[in-house]
Amino acid sequence: MAVSTAKPTPAPNALRRVTILGATGSIGCNTLDLIDRQPDCYQVEALTAHRNVDLLAAQARKFAARLAVIGDGERYGELKAALAGSGIEAAAGPDGIIEAAERPADWLMAGIVGAAGLGATMAAVRRGAIVALANKECLVCAGELMMQEVRRSGATLLPVDSEHNAIFQVFDFDRPEGVDRIILTASGGPFLNLDVTAMAQVTPAQAIAHPNWDMGSKISVDSATMMNKGLELIEAYHLFPVDADRIEILIHPQSVVHSLVAYVDGSVLAQLGAPDMRTPIAYALGWPHRIPTPAERLDLARIGSLAFEAPDPKRFPSLRLAREALAAGGTAPAILNAANEVAVEGFLSEHLGFLEIARVVEETLARVPSEALADLADVDRADDAARRVAREVAGLPGAADSRFSVVRGG
Repeated sequence: MAVSTAKPTPAPNALRRVTILGATGSIGCNTLDLIDRQPDCYQVEALTAHRNVDLLAAQARKFAARLAVIGDGERYGELKAALAGSGIEAAAGPDGIIEAAERPADWLMAGIVGAAGLGATMAAVRRGAIVALANKECLVCAGELMMQEVRRSGATLLPVDSEHNAIFQVFDFDRPEGVDRIILTASGGPFLNLDVTAMAQVTPAQAIAHPNWDMGSKISVDSATMMNKGLELIEAYHLFPVDADRIEILIHPQSVVHSLVAYVDGSVLAQLGAPDMRTPIAYALGWPHRIPTPAERLDLARIGSLAFEAPDPKRFPSLRLAREALAAGGTAPAILNAANEVAVEGFLSEHLGFLEIARVVEETLARVPSEALADLADVDRADDAARRVAREVAGLPGAADSRFSVVRGG
């Protein structure tokens, strides 16, 4: 079950202390936009970013944060200078981000992209916080460990990805035996109608031009390869009490139906809305109450029709690789994720072609053995091994540790 009911339900207008990991990315900025619209309901405890000192300092000052953390330790001096005279604490580096997660905020947004967000998100879970999870890699790499910790600590885990948030809204947690399957929808990305020959020639600029969503470059590439949906499948397996073979993926180019839950009586419940991340963020930010957003209201008459189709496994092999990693279990999903992060880096830096992303991931999975997953140290070892092998397979220069630690959108 995704939500622990250990905590009393907060009153609709109770002041909620919040921390945002990845404040300068699209998820963080959208979260702060919603907070700015109801300033009397929220108090900002801590904000973090990876490199964007100027925006982080401006956000910290505007929202009177108690702590601001820059992930790039070499920029600590810049951050401290930018906050001089404000009374806001400054910190830097991975330990600083963990410190932010451990601060006594009621609610935390986990918005750091990639495996780099795992340690801080786990720290928030361990102290029993309400964690709005926008970092799917946490459950991909360490789903069993994180869900065990959620149950142990009484934390509340609220999915923010639009697909999982949609399922969360229509899933009957009290009677899960009535659920037949869950259906994750996918836009199909910018290359939905390209053949394999054309896909081999696409550029990074084309890949990050998502038709519906405004996302960071790494996530946009994952959407184009459909690895994003493969990772979401693994995430859904940990969030919802359904077997992997009852999680389906359906392409829906309009991104209006965000996901569906099918029940044993033939009913199918779906959550619909305009493609605006402020809607699922608001659902998590106000939970268990709903709060208003400026998102465009859905006009189905204007849209006219909604299209659906099954994904082509030949053009989108990432879906098969994700299912195979989930079936293998242990550290295989962490290996999948690490190899994909390295391959996407190679594509964005123009060292790899678009179709080579899946090749690098598949070869890495074949060469790095999956092992049992007992603690985060196992995740780290698998992640490091996978990155070394993936860089070798891809022929990429530089150090083996290329872990994506950028926040969403920047």
